[in-house]
Amino acid sequence: MIGYVTIGTNNIEKSGEFYDQLLKELGAVRVMEADRFVAWSAGEDKPMVVIIKPFDENPATVGNGMMIALAANGTEEVNALHAKALELGAKDEGAPGMRDGGFYCAYFRDPDGNKLNFFCHG
Repeated sequence: MIGYVTIGTNNIEKSGEFYDQLLKELGAVRVMEADRFVAWSAGEDKPMVVIIKPFDENPATVGNGMMIALAANGTEEVNALHAKALELGAKDEGAPGMRDGGFYCAYFRDPDGNKLNFFCHG
């Protein structure tokens, strides 16, 4: 159902480098880019992750309560992706571990402060 999500940034170059390295771990590559945005996808039939400078020309800000969850293939991949995000300069927002209902995940904030997580079931 979801075609793409956008993540606000104030620095396309820095954020682009962060997501290039992080999303390649999920098999995603840049599929579109312009002056104000960059988009990645892991396949033609897969949703895209897009970083974007706001079109209203105001600074990008973090949305309170907004978070993007990226699916991983098991707990080991969640652990590795979370470690990679931190290595690339992300801030830890919740170490990898089991959460309520058999939901295994790890939370982080990207260089612009946007909250994301990697997750798997079981």
